Amino acid sequence: MKILRTHHVAIICSDYAKSKHFYTQVLGLEIVSEIYRERRNSYKLDLRLPDGVQIELFSFSNPPVRLSYPEACGLRHLAFEVPSVDKAVVELQNQGVAAEQVRVDEHTGKRFTFFADPDGLPLELYER
Repeated sequence: MKILRTHHVAIICSDYAKSKHFYTQVLGLEIVSEIYRERRNSYKLDLRLPDGVQIELFSFSNPPVRLSYPEACGLRHLAFEVPSVDKAVVELQNQGVAAEQVRVDEHTGKRFTFFADPDGLPLELYER
């Protein structure tokens, strides 16, 4: 098997309108398609990052709660590369989104920080 790249990451949200706003307006991701699946009473929003990787944002009625702290077992976090962590943090703050204190990766010397989506999913900004 030869894996070429990450195609998409799927996220289930609890409040579709709030999460759609967060991922499109706060993070600025491009909408590829939006589908309402009547049979499931669920939306599926396909979003594209500048490098082509996609995020599938799903809404379901009463999804089960899952731990989503960066150190919890399972998917740890989703990281986005940015040119400047400081500038990205200011942009998040201007949108009312808090970020943790900026840290430095002791192995790469790169700067990074964490913030959360509307459901508390840990997201990371990692400086190029």
